[in-house]
Amino acid sequence: MLKTTLLFFATAVAEILGCYLPHLWVQKGGSILLLIPAAASLTVFVSLLMLHPAASGRIYASYGGGYILTAVFLLRFFDGVRLTPQDWLGAAVIFSGVLIIVFGWAKSV
Repeated sequence: MLKTTLLFFATAVAEILGCYLPHLWVQKGGSILLLIPAAASLTVFVSLLMLHPAASGRIYASYGGGYILTAVFLLRFFDGVRLTPQDWLGAAVIFSGVLIIVFGWAKSV
């Protein structure tokens, strides 16, 4: 289960980076060369997504929660945005949902 959780977060980082770099190019006046690592990151994202234990709705639902949690932590620690209590509460609720889904699918196998 730890392997799957780490895989969720690695997949989310690759996806977010692949989307954030074009944002820097378009919105922040960055170099068009940012599209090269963005494409590489999205390639890694797809490759990591294929490594998940099963291509089921449970995997994608729990990955979605991992994506949201990763985005919140990147917002805080990379963008320096001070999170509100509602942000932390929302992240806790999402994490609880991910755990419920993951433990439910582990018992159904």
